[in-house]
Amino acid sequence: MNLKYIIENIVSVYKYSGIETSIVYSVLLMVLLLSIYEFIVYRLVSHRAFYNRSFNICIAVLPLFISTIILSLQSNIVITLGTIGALAILRFRTAVKDPVDMLYLLWSVHTGITCGCQLYRVSILTSLAVTIMLICMEHISFGKRPVVLVIHCAPEAESSILERIKMHTRRFRVKSRNFTERGLDMVLELSVKDLGKLTDDIRETAAERFSVIEYDSDDVL
Repeated sequence: MNLKYIIENIVSVYKYSGIETSIVYSVLLMVLLLSIYEFIVYRLVSHRAFYNRSFNICIAVLPLFISTIILSLQSNIVITLGTIGALAILRFRTAVKDPVDMLYLLWSVHTGITCGCQLYRVSILTSLAVTIMLICMEHISFGKRPVVLVIHCAPEAESSILERIKMHTRRFRVKSRNFTERGLDMVLELSVKDLGKLTDDIRETAAERFSVIEYDSDDVL
């Protein structure tokens, strides 16, 4: 075998197969639009008390890196092997507190990969489908969010108060009872249609004082 032929084959492997500038511009433009779209969806759909703006920025910028990595992998086999080796030694140890945030991370990765492969239609349709599902799951509930009722009364008045609560709802549970020298502090978790009527009836009982606390909980009764 000719030595010159072998050298030419080795050089051809290491030779950079350039990517057209128009492809790079189109990929970056599409990724930018879809990243902004995901940024807005995360901000509007995530009605949570602890909104993490840093995480939202992260999932918006991440597809830009992934799409350019995919373009680099398509250009040269040496770059492909080097990128795989570099990514293999990375360790991401940031804890994700909300499991839904994992979905947005996967969405960002999906956007970067599909746009890097110029599969714009797949990326757009997937983003729309995910948005529809998130909106539907956010507004559809198979129960009612509970409220917490804190009552201070005499210990002998507990049964009468519970009977009055049962007239409005049977879906309740006593979370705690704290007996003190001054009386009984009782914490209940319940789900009721008309909270106003319930509070009016509790005023007529032997309860000395009570508080109603509404909170955003994923648990339903």
